[in-house]
Amino acid sequence: MKDLLRMRTSLKEEIEIALNAQVKMEAEASQKYLAMAAWLEQNGYEKSANYFYKQSDEERGHCLKIFRYITEVGGIAITPTVGEVQQEYATFRSVFELALQSEIAVTYAINRIVSKCRQAEDYATEEFMMWFVKEQREEERNARRALELIELIEETGTGKFVLDKEIAKIGGE
Repeated sequence: MKDLLRMRTSLKEEIEIALNAQVKMEAEASQKYLAMAAWLEQNGYEKSANYFYKQSDEERGHCLKIFRYITEVGGIAITPTVGEVQQEYATFRSVFELALQSEIAVTYAINRIVSKCRQAEDYATEEFMMWFVKEQREEERNARRALELIELIEETGTGKFVLDKEIAKIGGE
């Protein structure tokens, strides 16, 4: 049956495998951001927590967007399983450093898919993935901006309050 389905789609198996891996990566990012939001909220950073709740929703949206694309073009989308994610963080700053690392890893993964699409002459999927290329540029910029704010605003006393408020504005400016 799988071979028959493969004959009815232009989606090559290697691209389908890469897209399913990206679905999983986006699902894992959503879970990581959810854990970060919970940790921030537990430590009094309510507005920063809301930033990560929003990021978690966005990552889930990315996961679904790719998942639905796979099925739309006749591929077989695999529902991702997500393992345990980190629940504790050493510092406020470490949360944002991990978020930036995660975004950079996602950018590299997206770029690899685009590269595979070009090699396989799958221009439809390449065109679909260009939305993610643009999105990752914004996601990395936002993560770097948060770390810039942490550098600029002291994490003591009222600085924590100001920092929490300023991070909530990222992406909405």
